[in-house]
Amino acid sequence: MKSTETDSDAVEEKPAIEQVFQQQESALLRYAYGYTKRREVAEEVVQEAFLKLHQHWQDVDAPRPWLYKAVRNIALNSLRKSKRENLTDGESHIEDESPGDRPDSQMRRLEAVNTMRLLMADLGTKDRELVKLKFEEDMSYSHIGEKLEMGVGNVGYRLHHILKSLAEGLRRKRINAIE
Repeated sequence: MKSTETDSDAVEEKPAIEQVFQQQESALLRYAYGYTKRREVAEEVVQEAFLKLHQHWQDVDAPRPWLYKAVRNIALNSLRKSKRENLTDGESHIEDESPGDRPDSQMRRLEAVNTMRLLMADLGTKDRELVKLKFEEDMSYSHIGEKLEMGVGNVGYRLHHILKSLAEGLRRKRINAIE
């Protein structure tokens, strides 16, 4: 009788797929969007990844990394399929493409962008806000300082060290530059 309870306890250690969905959906959508650049496509990619997870649920011990890998693979396959469709529709010609338009260059660029997003996610809240204000909202150091109640010199100092840290993180991942 006890072995049955132990078996059911072991099954309960793995979260329910619904719980995994609730915990991971938003982050996976952002991750997929980094590849696809289209919300509708990102949603389809994440939905397909969860469907595949459901199909392989018994074999998956760690759902989170499995989902990230599945989302990446599905998104890349979607990009390849889209590229092939564009080529067959006559909208794009290989001779007209610049080296940066080639699938291998696009893949490296996407991996670099997604690596940068992961590195950014590891930053503290205030450091992420600094980067966002400077590079997404194009604010001056003085405006950033006012908004975050920091001195202008401190804004420059923090941004310098944040960028240095991000560059080092990219180097560790063997990503030198986005072409």
